Amino acid sequence: MRAIEIGRLSKTFGRGGRAALAEIDLVVGRGEMVGLIGASGSGKSTLIRHVAGLLTGDRGSGPIKVLGETVQDDGALTAQARQVRARIGVIFQQFNLVDRLSLLTNVVLGALGRVPGWRGALGLFTRQERLLAMEALHQVGMADQAMQRASTLSGGQQQRAAIARALVQQAQLVLADEPIASLDPKSARRVMEILSHINRTFGITVMVSLHQIDYAFAYCPRTLALRDGRIVYDGPSRALTPAVLTDLYGAQSEELILPGSWGQPAAEDCDVGAPIGALVSVGAI
Repeated sequence: MRAIEIGRLSKTFGRGGRAALAEIDLVVGRGEMVGLIGASGSGKSTLIRHVAGLLTGDRGSGPIKVLGETVQDDGALTAQARQVRARIGVIFQQFNLVDRLSLLTNVVLGALGRVPGWRGALGLFTRQERLLAMEALHQVGMADQAMQRASTLSGGQQQRAAIARALVQQAQLVLADEPIASLDPKSARRVMEILSHINRTFGITVMVSLHQIDYAFAYCPRTLALRDGRIVYDGPSRALTPAVLTDLYGAQSEELILPGSWGQPAAEDCDVGAPIGALVSVGAI
């Protein structure tokens, strides 16, 4: 089964502008955790936004299929795109939480795609929906902070809350666009551990763009390397040695490697929760 299938995707910004993506062909299987690396301007965020249905390719681009449905083709979104978006959790570098609301309320908002519009507008969520949010917070190790205002949380905690919201959304695919770029190393490892946890535990497909290869090496079995809008490597993360990166990127490879951290093993699993009941399961959380 395929979670993502892309054929001949190209994207140019502005008439006669630079090609942000060029002839991208890509298949990601369901249940994979894939790292997406590249220097600044290589096309990582642009690719993620196309898969999420937030951007459309150039005319003449082939189809993008997500979770078995065609979401765009020939540079235009399809009628199914909106429905498929409800099954995709997108996590950005900016945490996109509502500061004045509690952590629990921010996370339960992930259920908006499944509740009547009037209930969502009034913030009327059922006890079951709130239980789902509490269990999602348990999965990311934050159940004891459920009633804190989002504005009081650290950056790493807010990013973990964004992952919990994707769980409540019942996302089958999580696209994380530079989710650790603004975090300190300890918080960055925690976020990556949680993404790895939901991938392994629930079979959720994860594609995460990263500025440093070290995190892809530690947490993602497969890595895609982009340069100038093209995929220049697609294979096992552990085959991406410093020498290979230098061949691919030349001097730019220096910004992809954290000094002194190359090849370090992933940290032990953080204290994320094992399922506390039957609430959290693929398609049923």
